[in-house]
Amino acid sequence: MKIAFVGKGGSGKTTLSSLFIRHLAANEAPVVAVDADINQHLGAALGLTDDEAAALPALGAHLPLIKEYLRGSNPRIASADSMIKTTPPGAGSRLLRITEDNPVYEACARTLPLDDGDSVRLMATGPFTESDLGVACYHSKVGAVELCLNHLVDGPDEYVVVDMTAGSDSFASGMFTRFDVTFLVAEPTRKGVSVYRQYKEYARDFGVVLKVVGNKVQGPEDIEFLQDEVGEDLLVTFGHSDWVRAMERGRPAAFELLEASNRLALQALQDAAEDSYAHRDWSRYTEQMVHFHLRNAESWGNAKTGVDLAEQVDPAFVLHEALVSPRPAPLPAPQPA
Repeated sequence: MKIAFVGKGGSGKTTLSSLFIRHLAANEAPVVAVDADINQHLGAALGLTDDEAAALPALGAHLPLIKEYLRGSNPRIASADSMIKTTPPGAGSRLLRITEDNPVYEACARTLPLDDGDSVRLMATGPFTESDLGVACYHSKVGAVELCLNHLVDGPDEYVVVDMTAGSDSFASGMFTRFDVTFLVAEPTRKGVSVYRQYKEYARDFGVVLKVVGNKVQGPEDIEFLQDEVGEDLLVTFGHSDWVRAMERGRPAAFELLEASNRLALQALQDAAEDSYAHRDWSRYTEQMVHFHLRNAESWGNAKTGVDLAEQVDPAFVLHEALVSPRPAPLPAPQPA
């Protein structure tokens, strides 16, 4: 499943996405974690030191490599230079899969060890650099994530979890349609639910599955407030956590010691993600990909690349799980002589 965490800045979005990633890994699910927030804190939330987090490779810095690899032998794409963040795959394109090894993961992902031998792959857009200040927007970096998601095929019980940029900035690209479930983290305050209303309105016509995760909930009154404000979209709530407080100080205990109530809440997130699998619509997913590509091509892409980017669309191609190579069967057990 492709999962996004969104919410107002300071809502606890990164903390909850890191807890969900740990929960999935503890349940032995393959996970690719992506830090697509302008404030790059997911690595630290997953246990990296500041120096280790700063040393993560930046997806945006490897965009030429990503484009060249994904282009493959697609005859509709003359060169990697003509690819933009919304370029869809077609016949001959290379696709990304969760558990494989490929040049994109080799250059842009790092494997993070967690508790009890668990691990996840972490990719990060990278922070602003001095050369970006005043001349670039953060969406130029997030474009690398969108391009990867457009070419990613995930199967059952595999997860990509993306910590998105705060607020409604996610709508500056079509990336908000790339997910099976979007978890919107909301505090029980008027400001906390304002982003929910805005997000729901913007996403209304695109079939986005939006579930609200209440955070920093202190009692029944907070839960009642969220229920009144977001109705049936409220999935679950998280309360105070001594484990999280220790993690934020850089001294987390073993993940199995996370409070039972919060462990149950994380399981509710996974259950919601798994329930959405039956409703996955690859045709609509591909159509939305093409829709935003054509809009970007007309708005700025054609002028920037000097080519008609509409020609990159392969009308016969539908991204689908059937494109995932089957996993090899296990070797038979040796027979006694």
